[in-house]
Amino acid sequence: MDPIPPPPQSSQMPPNQLRPSERARLVLGVSVVATLLLYVVPYGYVLAYPLMLLSTLVHEMGHGIAALLVGGSFHQFQMWVDGSGVAMWSAEPSRLRLAIVAAGGLLGPAAAAAVGFAAGRTGRGARRFLRVLAILLAISMVLVVRNLFAWMFVGIFGLGIWLVASRAKADTAQLVLVFLSVQLTLSVFSRGDYLFTPTARTAQGLMPSDVGQMAQALILPYWFWGLVCGGFSIWILIQGLRAYWR
Repeated sequence: MDPIPPPPQSSQMPPNQLRPSERARLVLGVSVVATLLLYVVPYGYVLAYPLMLLSTLVHEMGHGIAALLVGGSFHQFQMWVDGSGVAMWSAEPSRLRLAIVAAGGLLGPAAAAAVGFAAGRTGRGARRFLRVLAILLAISMVLVVRNLFAWMFVGIFGLGIWLVASRAKADTAQLVLVFLSVQLTLSVFSRGDYLFTPTARTAQGLMPSDVGQMAQALILPYWFWGLVCGGFSIWILIQGLRAYWR
């Protein structure tokens, strides 16, 4: 008697399990809804405060990374309770280098959000990205973070995402990363007025804004460079969302 052949294997997913692309879209929708709730629930501003600090961290780190990319040095990062921050760097004198480093902070949140979206398309990718990010933050605490408040925030944030990546489920890591990416995307627009002001007030006093520095270096008016950086930020975000949505 011939053996009974095994039943045909189905390549279909279980009916209750979402495809990766479907889950990615669901996670993005949940992240957007959670973001909207921060502005309507009581004391939502308390939860929004550390997210505002996150955008400052990414902005200033964008300056520092840009300085390294143009062959300069990133000396220190400081941040204060009011959400202002500063990145101290040096490089060979050059108008172009100054403009690139100034633009690095303006483009930093959009670039970080785009990378976060691309990595957060799957739970596995999100966990890997969060681990790498936590390690980079730990290194930055040793090398460039130089005041107590910034040290505390970077340390707590880095530890938090490390625990999410190491202890939480992959689905949870994906949700956390996409939620953070949504916050950075929002900061591109909610703090967009900074693109059109020649000065900035920090805990160290009134200083030229990033677009003000670009105007001094590249002659054209600060609002022109605000439009350029704003448009480029939107383009970067679109590329990140396309990679996430595919």
